[in-house]
Amino acid sequence: MITSHTGLLDTVLPRYQFVETHRLPMRASPARIMAGIRAYRAGHDPLVRMAIAMRELPARLLGHRAGRMLDLDDFSVVGQEGTTEIVFGLMGAFWKPDYGLVPIASPQAFLSGKRTDLCRLAMGFRILTDASGSHAMVVTQTRVDCPTAALRRRFDPYWYAIRPVSGLIRQRMLGRIRNMAEH
Repeated sequence: MITSHTGLLDTVLPRYQFVETHRLPMRASPARIMAGIRAYRAGHDPLVRMAIAMRELPARLLGHRAGRMLDLDDFSVVGQEGTTEIVFGLMGAFWKPDYGLVPIASPQAFLSGKRTDLCRLAMGFRILTDASGSHAMVVTQTRVDCPTAALRRRFDPYWYAIRPVSGLIRQRMLGRIRNMAEH
């Protein structure tokens, strides 16, 4: 039986308007799974790499984005509970060709939510284990908070356009993490 608890994501981003959740069972310890989460890079998966490249093509053609594609390195860790839970954050105007990203000065800066001109995105991973600790369910949830109605109107069409691909990316991400953790 898998046990549950109140998640760190509820502390990091309790208010949100958009959410997507995915889960995948894994046969590995929380420490190995967390190592897989930390080691994951989008560039390891050709399909994910292609999807992100297509999303970034307009920005690259306009000269707004150069260099490497968006990846986990662009996120900030805004919360972690040992080897059972981690939350990554981004702040920006995600519908813009370059994502409108701004650096997150600290986890507290993300948590405060004082920026009303930007959306906050939190991507959490929670590792729930059975009593033996050898079987786990890894749950990833992505939440987006748009602090004003105007930002929500800007983000809404973007969310519905990218959500299917975002879901595919999360599923493939979990599969890659499982592969790394179990082998």
